[in-house]
Amino acid sequence: MEYTTQMDAARKGIFTPEMAKVAEKEHLEPKKLMALMAEGKVIIPCNKVHTCIEPNGLGSMLKTKINVNLGTSRDLTDLNMELEKVNHAVEMGAEAIMDLSSFGDTQKFRRKLTHECPAMIGTVPIYDAVVYYHKALGKITAREWIDIVRMHAEDGVDFMTIHCGINKETAKKFKRNRRLMNIVSRGGSIIFAWMEMTGEENPFFQYFDEILDICREYDVTLSLGDACRPGCLQDATDASQIEELITLGELTKHAWEKDVQVMIEGPGHMPLNQIAANMEIQKTLCHGAPFYVLGPIVTDIAPGYDHITSAIGGTVAAMNGASFLCYVTPAEHLRLPDVDDVKEGIIAARIAAHAADIAKGVPHAMDWDNEMAVARKKLDWNAMFDLAIDPEKARRYRESSRPEKEDTCSMCGNFCAVKNMNRILDGEIVSIFDE
Repeated sequence: MEYTTQMDAARKGIFTPEMAKVAEKEHLEPKKLMALMAEGKVIIPCNKVHTCIEPNGLGSMLKTKINVNLGTSRDLTDLNMELEKVNHAVEMGAEAIMDLSSFGDTQKFRRKLTHECPAMIGTVPIYDAVVYYHKALGKITAREWIDIVRMHAEDGVDFMTIHCGINKETAKKFKRNRRLMNIVSRGGSIIFAWMEMTGEENPFFQYFDEILDICREYDVTLSLGDACRPGCLQDATDASQIEELITLGELTKHAWEKDVQVMIEGPGHMPLNQIAANMEIQKTLCHGAPFYVLGPIVTDIAPGYDHITSAIGGTVAAMNGASFLCYVTPAEHLRLPDVDDVKEGIIAARIAAHAADIAKGVPHAMDWDNEMAVARKKLDWNAMFDLAIDPEKARRYRESSRPEKEDTCSMCGNFCAVKNMNRILDGEIVSIFDE
C-alpha cells in the first residue's frame, strides 16, 4: 500500500520507518503515535528528498524540540560561517535548522543543508522570492510567489513558513486596530506591503490549494506563519493576532483534508501571565495542531539578554502545550548572531525545553537530572561535567578557580554540605575548621 505523506500513512495504518524511529525515541506505542498523527496532533516533518534526515516528532505530548534560525544577510554573507553555525547547532542537540537567508546564493546553501544535514530543515520562501527574482517587491507576481514554494519543496526542505493568515480581511482588522509596534514579522511585513501596493489578495491564501498539492507531493510540513505576532508586550493577544489565528485554524483543517502535516507559529513578545491562556486559545482554534513559538519574550527591556527572556517564556509555553521552541540568541534585535551567540541561544532553549518536559511529565525526562544528582552526591566531578548540558563551560568554570581540596569547590570548601552529610551518615566525625 502506498502513501503520500506521513499523515496519509498514519491514516492508512502504515507504520513508516520514520514513525518507528520517533516511537522509539519518545517511548510511545506505535498505535498511539499513528493515532495522534492521523488527527494532526503529532507531525514528523520529513521531505522525501531529504534522505539524510534524522526524523523527529513534534507534538505537545512528546519531548519539546528546538529550532535554530540562521542564514545570510546583505551585511553578512559568509556561507562558511553559517555552515559552522549549522554544525555546532547539530552537535549541541538542535532538532531543526531554519534557513532565513536573505542575500547571496541561497539555493546553494539550502541544497547543501538538505544533502548533508540530519536536522529538519525549514525555510521561509517569501524571503527567497525577493532574493531570487531581483526586482521590486510590487513587481513580483502571484505566480512567482507560488513558484518559489515549489522550488523549496524540490530542494528538500522539510517545513516551510507560509504567511497565509494575513489575508485582506486580517489586513483590514490590523489597520482598524493599530499597534504600538505594527507588524514585526519580516514575511508578514513583506506580504502586507505587497498587498497594499498591488491591491491583490495574499497569493499564499488565494492559492492555498496549490500549495497543499506541492506539500503533499514532497511531504513538506506547512508551518503556518504568524504575520501578526506581537512585537512588544503592549500588542500581545490583540485583535490582529487572534483574527489571524482563527484563519490559520480554518486553513489547518483544509490542509488535513489533503493529508498535509501542519504546525502553527505563535508569539512573539508576551507578558508571562498571558502565555498559558494563549496556548489554550491556540489549541482550541487550531484543533490541537503542534504549536511552534518564537520565545515568547517576556520583557522588552533586555537587548543582549533575550536568550534569557525567551527561555523564561519558552518554558511556560512548552509546559502549557507548545511543541517546538525557536531559539533566541543574545544578539536578537541587535545583529546577525555569531557562533558564540548561537551556542548561548541553543543552550538557553534546550534548558527551557527540558524544564518544560519535566513539568509536563514526559516519560524519562527527569532521568538525566537524577543522574546528575547521583554524581553530585558522590562528588564525582568528571561525571558532573559529562552530564552537564554544556560540559565545556562547566569544566572551564571549575578549572578557573581550583579549590584547596579536590572533593570540594572554591565556594564552600570544608563547609560543603554534600561532603559533610556523606561523612556524618557514614559514621565519620565532621570537624570543619580542623581539616
